[in-house]
Amino acid sequence: MTGLPARLLAGLTAAVLASAGIVGTGTAQAAGTRSPAPATSSAPAAPTAAVPRHAVTGYWQNFDNGATVQKLKDVDDAYDIIAVSFADATGQPGAVTFRLDPAVGYGSTDEFKADIKAKQAAGKSVILSVGGERGAVSVSDAASAKNFADSVSGLMDEYGFNGVDIDLENGLHSAYMTQALKSVHDRHGDVVVTMAPQTIDMQSPQNEYFKTALGIKDFLTAVNMQYYNSGSMNGCDGKVYSQGTVDFLTALACIQLEGGLDPSQVGIGVPASARAAGGGHVAPSVVNAALDCLTRGSNCGSFKPSRTYPGLRGAMTWSTNWDAANGNAFASQVGAHVHGLP
Repeated sequence: MTGLPARLLAGLTAAVLASAGIVGTGTAQAAGTRSPAPATSSAPAAPTAAVPRHAVTGYWQNFDNGATVQKLKDVDDAYDIIAVSFADATGQPGAVTFRLDPAVGYGSTDEFKADIKAKQAAGKSVILSVGGERGAVSVSDAASAKNFADSVSGLMDEYGFNGVDIDLENGLHSAYMTQALKSVHDRHGDVVVTMAPQTIDMQSPQNEYFKTALGIKDFLTAVNMQYYNSGSMNGCDGKVYSQGTVDFLTALACIQLEGGLDPSQVGIGVPASARAAGGGHVAPSVVNAALDCLTRGSNCGSFKPSRTYPGLRGAMTWSTNWDAANGNAFASQVGAHVHGLP
């Protein structure tokens, strides 16, 4: 994810689902890379409150790209999961690190850690996002999987993060990423794990991202596919839908819902404003209509799923900063709607 328009996949027509006539979706943005800095002392991660049945996820920008600059304490209370963006690659394959960008205004790392604890005390989960549009983290063998797990676990202990978000937009190896995430889970049994694949990555359960999600289904929190910077994609009915419509949100979510994920593991990811992405921004009312369609069978467009999914996890946005720049419209309107779902 990034504040700059991510590469557009406009005009991309998805291949028809190779398995059981289903199709899936997802897209994300990213931040510019920064020089890595090693993590320091290790302290136990703070206890985490359970993620609510219906949750709102927002990415917090650890950089200034023209959106409202925030400290974590400034993030609207509607956000249940805050994904700190982003962890950086190191010179060691698979390993990641994190360093606060001076641009966000923290006077010290301790101040940042205190904000994490305050959010957690308020019942929120604060996780570390890995990747983004320009992220160059590669987990492609057993050694890099171990490096990834070791470094993520270390950062969770150092900063008190509740978990990790996978937002890799330049390829993912399902076997080794699954191995890495299972290792993190072994060390932190209450870990919150989210994913933000691009729409093309979730068109089939045979795709690497989808396979990873299914591989960690027993502890996966949510897949918040990015329904933007995508162009047209196939829905689960085999028809092509254009981004920026309620049908795009519902027909592509259907692929994941019918492809093996539990409804509690599926969320709708959209930009917080038109400036936050290259395409795919929709009004909060469109997101709410899609949520109603999937959970209640009401307010659908031309596509109506064959059944409802009242346990749907909720919605995600890029980013809390762009939302703040847009008057917190997503937090106030979509946030309230998500928390009122059945």
